[in-house]
Amino acid sequence: MEFNHVSVLLHECIDNLNIKPNGVYVDCTMGGAGHSKEIAKKLGKDGKLICFDQDINAINTAKERLTEFGDRVILIRDNFENIKEQLLAHDIKAIDGVLADLGVSSHQLDESYRGFSYMNDAKLDMRMDNRNSISAWDVVNNYPEEELYRIIKEYGEDNWSKRIAEFIVKERIDKTIDTTFELVEVIKKAIPKKARINGPHPAKRTFQAIRIEVNNELGVIKKMIDDSISMMNKEGRICIITFHSLEDRIVKNEYKYLSLDCICPPELPFCQCGKKSQVKIITRKPIIPSQIEIEANPRSRSAKLRVAEKK
Repeated sequence: MEFNHVSVLLHECIDNLNIKPNGVYVDCTMGGAGHSKEIAKKLGKDGKLICFDQDINAINTAKERLTEFGDRVILIRDNFENIKEQLLAHDIKAIDGVLADLGVSSHQLDESYRGFSYMNDAKLDMRMDNRNSISAWDVVNNYPEEELYRIIKEYGEDNWSKRIAEFIVKERIDKTIDTTFELVEVIKKAIPKKARINGPHPAKRTFQAIRIEVNNELGVIKKMIDDSISMMNKEGRICIITFHSLEDRIVKNEYKYLSLDCICPPELPFCQCGKKSQVKIITRKPIIPSQIEIEANPRSRSAKLRVAEKK
């Protein structure tokens, strides 16, 4: 299946990166290479673009779509959690900009056999990197009820998380839950019919929660931001697109923390922590898609772009 993914907030990202022709840039979530290609177009012969993606389909697609840029582009199949280690391994010690488009890609949702979507029947998988040992099947069939409840409550923010966890555990006593549609049916049983009327798809939040758990999506964001800033040249930019409140909160809070000069209690007469501000926040309010973009790509509806600049 062709890797189709519409790049969200494309022009806003490119504008905010302030790309220098001889700069070094990182696309942490290459996907269909839409953002990557526009960054690469602005680079001169001495510029570099390093593209990360854990999905082998994305890597194979990018080899074709970015071939015109030759050795200006380096493709790395890895989680962006390892950005610093991988850059140093490629003898890159400083960068000028980072872009990260968080969450699941349109391609992963549309490629039904991978089990990301509650709209298609498939084996429970949801791994962005098929080398990972834990899949959605393992979470659904092996996690204790309390852990399932915690995940669905925290990552899915579902009001029915306790009942959903109970129903999953009850269902799997007789038979494992093997497919997306089997899981959807369990979730529908757990949520009263009245609560399902006029709301989003009843499985939406649970599927999001399981996907986040399988891919440790929230656990890697802070490290990526901190490592990126630690390697950033002065006036370099970090641009991060989020798609739900959990991601956005992490990005917002980390930017704020990195922008502070001192975090000592206010009652202390002088600073004892020695913390220095590392970034200037460029977007006090996040940049959101225009109505035109939302109409053209409904999946962009919840996107938020936050930008910070290295001091």
